Amino acid sequence: MANLAIKANALVKWFGEGEAKTYAVREASFEAFFGEILYIVGPSGSGKTTLLSMISGILRPNAGTVEVEGRDIWRLSDNEIADFRLNKIGFVFQDYHLFPRLTTVENVAIPLILKRMDWNKALDVAMHFLDIVGLKERAQLPPVKLSGGEQQRVAIARAMASNPDILIFDEPTASLDGDTGKRIVDFVKKNILNEKRCIVIVTHDNRIFEYADRIMNMEDGKITAVVTANDGS
Repeated sequence: MANLAIKANALVKWFGEGEAKTYAVREASFEAFFGEILYIVGPSGSGKTTLLSMISGILRPNAGTVEVEGRDIWRLSDNEIADFRLNKIGFVFQDYHLFPRLTTVENVAIPLILKRMDWNKALDVAMHFLDIVGLKERAQLPPVKLSGGEQQRVAIARAMASNPDILIFDEPTASLDGDTGKRIVDFVKKNILNEKRCIVIVTHDNRIFEYADRIMNMEDGKITAVVTANDGS
């Protein structure tokens, strides 16, 4: 894990002003590496999703820096930030964010269309990633016809479609039963993770802790500990 993917330094994020000012993240610093799965864990309201949003170019911090592959992303222009999110980051949201009127394969093709790929080629590429997640036979169905686990795999395929270096999951098992959740994360570790990809997962589900390489704990907006999962150090 020698290759650094993300370096966050002293990140701060607050909302509101004056007496209504509330800190979501306080002086958060950490590193994530290619070839690893890093979990961010902690109770609800501890700042996990806010931290994810800052390192993925969605939410600008009030203070601190985020370097992705050595590049300070919050020094980029708005257009450059948009390109960064499209090309470098694959984000799998907790509620999947699938479009109900599109077929499964069309949902996966969305990031490719945003990159101005030819429609038919985009569908071919999307079909390839559906095949990787084992849903090629479900390609023409709308999301409503899929199970929760299948919808999660569609979201993973869509996140992978633009071949991002960093995949970010926000509570990937929150809407799934225990067995399905473990199968999804097991699939990600065995089929999606490689030495050129970094995966960051926010979760409070201790049933999937076994799949982490390192676990970072947050409380009250602060990072309180980072442990290596396989030896507890």
